[in-house]
Amino acid sequence: MTDTRPLVLDVDGTFLKTDLLFETFWAGLGRDPLATLAAVARHARDPARLKAELAEIAPLRTDLMPVNPEIAAMAEEAMSEGIEVCLASASDRRLVAALAAEYGLSARVFASDGVTNLKGEAKAGALIDAFGRAGFDYAGNEAADLPVWRAARAAVVVGEVAEVTQLETLGQTVARVPGGWSAAALWKAMRPHQWVKNVLLLLPLIAAHRFDGATFWPVVLGIIAFSAAASAIYIVNDLLDLEADRLHPTKCRRPFASGAVPIRVGMIACAGLIVLALGLGAALNAGFVGVVLLYMVLSLAYSLKLKRMRWVDIATLATLYTIRVVAGAAAGQVDVSIYMLIFVFPVFLALGCVKRLTELTLATNDDRLPGRGYGRPDRGDLLNVAGLGVAGALVVFFLYSVSPQGQALYPDTWLLWLAMLPMGAWLVRMVMLGWFGKQDYDPIVFAMKDKFGLGILMITLSLMFWAAGLWARWFGG
Repeated sequence: MTDTRPLVLDVDGTFLKTDLLFETFWAGLGRDPLATLAAVARHARDPARLKAELAEIAPLRTDLMPVNPEIAAMAEEAMSEGIEVCLASASDRRLVAALAAEYGLSARVFASDGVTNLKGEAKAGALIDAFGRAGFDYAGNEAADLPVWRAARAAVVVGEVAEVTQLETLGQTVARVPGGWSAAALWKAMRPHQWVKNVLLLLPLIAAHRFDGATFWPVVLGIIAFSAAASAIYIVNDLLDLEADRLHPTKCRRPFASGAVPIRVGMIACAGLIVLALGLGAALNAGFVGVVLLYMVLSLAYSLKLKRMRWVDIATLATLYTIRVVAGAAAGQVDVSIYMLIFVFPVFLALGCVKRLTELTLATNDDRLPGRGYGRPDRGDLLNVAGLGVAGALVVFFLYSVSPQGQALYPDTWLLWLAMLPMGAWLVRMVMLGWFGKQDYDPIVFAMKDKFGLGILMITLSLMFWAAGLWARWFGG
């Protein structure tokens, strides 16, 4: 006789490669941060009520949740044999029921209801009442599932759960399914390739011709601190953008969106990176710590709200890049010229437009970008603003060249004017590559890998060094 005992699946970390509580928390922060934080404050000690309230604030698209393929295949095979497959979770009932309906599982679900947090012994009791002791098979992924496994006929264990050896000792049938996460995936979530942006901290040193070790090494430490702060914000941004990323053709493969790294792990890593950034900043000076805090606060505001506002998001991106220049000056204790700040802002404004142009050009349809306010009709306006940024940067650079500070640092002013040609060529090239969708989604990262563009920048720097007389000073002229 065929065994038709129901197969009961835990949801968080078992059927799904994510956790619905954390999903609703971050979705809530993105949709209504004040209401979400208030709910956490009110119900921190009442998880069932907290889950229900978060589910009300931010209903999730269960069709986008990353599914564990091995468990999904197990469920399909069981259903093909006429076995009932139920979901049993400590997550809110509405989300669990929607998930079951989405994947054609049994309409009979076991979940938290706003009063009872269906976890551990509570879940075991509910399943025993429904199916009887040893009347079901159960798949779970953590030690909290031990009471349920003990009540089940057979246990399916996702990932490494040391306590499961107790079940094997008692002779219970245990099947193991690969699970867990890798340090490499977390490293990817930190986006170390984006740290190249933080070479912008070196600009004040280059502009002021300060190449001594006493100035250089503090800036290197500042770059490390800024990289840690940036990675923390990248994690926050990814957690706030889970739904938008899952709708994106390439961002859907990001570690949190795909479920490769648990949200809980990301939150812990984010906290550690913030501590590292502020600790290194404190080792430098209070001014640098203030700049790091400003960067993180503005980045958080960008992630929560500003990035969804047309034009405001590009201005914010330009400001965040400019803050890196200020951070370099603070770390190295170098006076930064007001001309430099006025110059770099329109440059970064143009590159912010390039970022959106690239995304719109590479988009697969005419819908507005997920989580952004732009659609393809905005390409012309973005191109115009980018052009204004290029023109503004060149005008400010010319004004700097004839200012007292510029003439003191660069006696051969005509060489600075000559340097404007490759500088302008590089900026125009970046804009056009974005217009035609022929660069990376992040223009700064693209620029650091673009050999032809780097050659143009090297010509620009060489002319500036020549104008400053540095080549003669360094090589015995």
